Amino acid sequence: MTRFDGEMSPAFEIVEPAEWRAPVIFNSPHSGSTYPDEFLSASRIDLPTLRRSEDSFMDELIGHLSARGFPTVRVNFPRSYVDVNREPYELDPRMFTGRLPSFANTRSMRVAGGLGTIPRVVGDGQEIYRDRILVDDALARIETLYKPYHRALRRLINKVHQMFGTVVLVDCHSMPSVGVSRDEPRRPDIVIGDRYGTSCTPLLPDRVEETMGGLGYSIGRNKPYAGGFITEHYGNPASGLHAVQLELNRAIYMDERRRERSPRFAQVATDFGVLADVLAATIPFGDLGPFQAAAE
Repeated sequence: MTRFDGEMSPAFEIVEPAEWRAPVIFNSPHSGSTYPDEFLSASRIDLPTLRRSEDSFMDELIGHLSARGFPTVRVNFPRSYVDVNREPYELDPRMFTGRLPSFANTRSMRVAGGLGTIPRVVGDGQEIYRDRILVDDALARIETLYKPYHRALRRLINKVHQMFGTVVLVDCHSMPSVGVSRDEPRRPDIVIGDRYGTSCTPLLPDRVEETMGGLGYSIGRNKPYAGGFITEHYGNPASGLHAVQLELNRAIYMDERRRERSPRFAQVATDFGVLADVLAATIPFGDLGPFQAAAE
């Protein structure tokens, strides 16, 4: 059975502010870089190749926001080991020795692409594992890492909802500067994903675009990333829960080949602070609570 004692402790971290400024949570679910030894031993590819799936340093770009009055969440284990931005049981039966539970989702598009809850490939399509892995080990990762993260995130969301009557979850990711397909157009600096208008009030992506566009970033909407499981699952505007995904072009803040912070890194972190301040100052949170039925 897979053991995680000490190796990935803590598996994730939530930092709440000393003084809350607004009901805005900044989350980084894909920047984890702590790789278990047994995972590295089972992988047919080396660590630098595994790390291509990371949203490297995204947790650092938003980490300072807790001191500015906003809660931050970071995951420390890598998405290539367990991806918390998936349904809990999006699993590819071809990867495992043993029988998957009957409720596993084995037919999703993400599973077909090799990017389920336990990924089969890294971002550029290379197979991760040398051999099949035990179903019990996969389920242990979900029970020990995936589920505790989502329980903690739900508790934080519920706390903020009770405090303010509404919640804005900003799910922060980064994307390769160039897509896998040569036919894909040049990627913008930031892609805002709101599940095509279903995960949040339209005011939220509009305000993000105005703010970051004003700071000089080129902006795209929903293509090629409209938002994953977190944005879809936690975004419920009718209940006062608003979720938006931000995909930051890695070439903006890092050297993708060397996986090092670029000279612009500090400025990008500062710009995230500007964005947080603008959201806190200009979003009418009192109007974003649960929809009320009209009086008869």
